[in-house]
Amino acid sequence: MASFSWKHTIRVNIVILTFMGLWPKGNEGYKCNTYVLFTAAVLLLVNSHIIFQTVNVYFVSDLKELAAIIFILFTEWLVSLKMFYFVRNMKILKKLMVDVESDNFQLWNNGQINTVQVTLAMWKTIYFVYSVPVFITLVLWTFFPLVDGSFKQYRLPLSVWYPYNVQKSLTYEITYVYQTMSFWAISIAGINMDAMIAALMMLAQAQCDILCENLKNLPSSTYNAKLKLCIDHHKNILRFSKGCNDFFNELSLCQFFVSVASLAVAMFYLTLVEPTSGECLSILFYLESITTQIFIYCWFGNEVELKVGPYCLLN
Repeated sequence: MASFSWKHTIRVNIVILTFMGLWPKGNEGYKCNTYVLFTAAVLLLVNSHIIFQTVNVYFVSDLKELAAIIFILFTEWLVSLKMFYFVRNMKILKKLMVDVESDNFQLWNNGQINTVQVTLAMWKTIYFVYSVPVFITLVLWTFFPLVDGSFKQYRLPLSVWYPYNVQKSLTYEITYVYQTMSFWAISIAGINMDAMIAALMMLAQAQCDILCENLKNLPSSTYNAKLKLCIDHHKNILRFSKGCNDFFNELSLCQFFVSVASLAVAMFYLTLVEPTSGECLSILFYLESITTQIFIYCWFGNEVELKVGPYCLLN
């Protein structure tokens, strides 16, 4: 049968990561070229905003305003850490993509396409469900000052300290655009890094499904030869899984701690705002986004755990 491209199934995710400076061309890591400069510019945009917002904590004395800053900061710090890990471990990620496109991970027949479609469809659905509330939250944050008229008092979408006076006409507009670009970049990068990590787990799960099906349908005429291929396939899956662990194992630990802390502070802040306000609505969508984020890691991690255990051969 024709070669099946696993990368093609997650092409949207890869394109967006490329746009965010997190997916250099080729099958290797970053090289000294213009794309590195672009990545550096994105990292500067993201981290400068995070630094300014972190400094703002020092100047805040109101508990409500502090809570509004903290739960967003937790998420932004985590995204910054993920971007650092992606850049540092890009060679590992690229090697995983090369491995998954190799002959060892190819389908044996056209019928196996249906086997992996369920897993692929689940990943695409969760990717979409995760993106929608994040997008709505970003839109609400972006246009709040314009809708409620607070832009007349030079209010920015988020409470951030800047080393200059933003309450001037041109300075305010430039800062407004800069801040909006920053938290949009942070969010888009965060969504797609999570989606890529989920995709790696999804690919491992799909390979386990294929291996199980191959083992159940070994032809008697070429039994020994096919069994050897299955053994090699199993070894390659183990190597792929180890590479995945090397890539995002530490990030997963940080993810759970930060997500739980963000949820706790955000829910506390929810008790301090008006239930009918747009701010309350944005927090609800934020909470949905974080909950979905945790669900992604739990769901795909659990699915991989099930597939590599005794359950695989019993079904």
